[in-house]
Amino acid sequence: MRITRRGFLRLCAVGGLSLCVSKAVGAEGALSRKGKRPNVILCMADDLGWGDVGYNGNDVVKTSNLDAMARAGVRFDRWYSASAVCSPTRGSCITGRNPERYGVHYANVGHMRKEELTIAEALKPLGYRTGHFGKWHLGTLTKEIKDSNRGGERGVKNYSPPWENGFDVCFSTEAKVPTYDPMRQPAGEHSNKWWNPVDKEQSKEYGTHYWTGADELVTENLEGDDSRVIMDRAVEFISASAKKDEPFVAVVWFHAPHLPVVASDEHRAIYEGLDGYSQNYFGCITAMDEQMGRLRKLLRELGIEEDTMLWFCSDNGPEGRKGQAPGSTGGLRGRKRSLYEGGIRVPGLLEWPARVKEAHAVKAPCCTSDYMPTVMDAVGGTVKKGPEPVDGVSLLDMINGKTDERGEPIAFEIRRQVALIGDRYKLYSRNEGEDYELYDILTDPSESEDITEKHPDAAQEMIAKLDKWRRSCAESLAGKDYK
Repeated sequence: MRITRRGFLRLCAVGGLSLCVSKAVGAEGALSRKGKRPNVILCMADDLGWGDVGYNGNDVVKTSNLDAMARAGVRFDRWYSASAVCSPTRGSCITGRNPERYGVHYANVGHMRKEELTIAEALKPLGYRTGHFGKWHLGTLTKEIKDSNRGGERGVKNYSPPWENGFDVCFSTEAKVPTYDPMRQPAGEHSNKWWNPVDKEQSKEYGTHYWTGADELVTENLEGDDSRVIMDRAVEFISASAKKDEPFVAVVWFHAPHLPVVASDEHRAIYEGLDGYSQNYFGCITAMDEQMGRLRKLLRELGIEEDTMLWFCSDNGPEGRKGQAPGSTGGLRGRKRSLYEGGIRVPGLLEWPARVKEAHAVKAPCCTSDYMPTVMDAVGGTVKKGPEPVDGVSLLDMINGKTDERGEPIAFEIRRQVALIGDRYKLYSRNEGEDYELYDILTDPSESEDITEKHPDAAQEMIAKLDKWRRSCAESLAGKDYK
């Protein structure tokens, strides 16, 4: 069924059709045992596909620790990144708002605006220590030297580092780095998108840095597996917080398995017999998984696992063409940069023993924009209010097993593609509404049958909701949310 742009706009004039956006709940909340506010850890892989983990059916990759999280906590079977590329998704994680509202439309586009309220800024007044570790990708980190994709004089207008967005302790890069020896340019077969470690005396610098603050770049403990390099700093922060008996929020954003994909000899050997790209790809995923295991063990050793919300997801689907790159969508249509399921449906996990006594799966659609309102709801009490509207919703009722329906649809937009995902149906257009496709995601997760002709009323209702959301985003982008 073809729905024209004119018809699309005409439908928008119909009254009674609205896309609601939720606010963070701050009344009684859902405190952990003995009234303690929960610690929050937001872990995220980079370009990890829905099918790149063992618990989603991949029988090649070794992800024993993520699999253990899935067996112990909440497995979100329809977890979505807010965008099909990295920067926008990252913005949604720490604001609860879709990045279309504040200009982070794509990778290396825009920056975190000072008027936005981040999860770190919201929790600091409640006594939380705040830390960011790994890939930032929401603004440049230096005005002085050439760094990464936009750092230095060329990117001053986009200077917005994590330490100016509420994070007290930082160990951050602007964008991607190699997943092994992150500061060195790896060598190997570039056309196949994989590399090998090189002799450090003969290699050159990659061109990016880890930063801990303004003009504070790191020079030590930067060799070997990058996920381990990141976790070393996160472990130090978490241990210090536990020692002080202070609640904390730690944002741990790995680079793996984003290109350049490099794994150690040890981790490549696990996948002996596969091609070099696959060895490095799966090897760096397993190395990251080991660091997730290290983190889980640390929480138990510190005695704080009960009161810690440990989240894990990916920022979008896998890189590369199907059949040419090892990343897997698990049979879902599309890949990174696409709003079909394979580009935005990603692994999603939560381990929180104080609240999740028995493992279970959530079948309703959930999203990275839901982190902020869920955490604010869990923290309870009076929290600082940020710009509205908020696109995410609190997932506490789903986490507690009280419901398996979202109710509110999730909207997406990226470079002319738009989509709206509800509990059952998904609306998609690759050309800003010129041609719409409708899918029953519950029965057809691979999006093989367009059912707009069978369910025209459902399609029209979703079109109206999507357009209302897009107009709201346009108003937000113009600054109307900032008071």
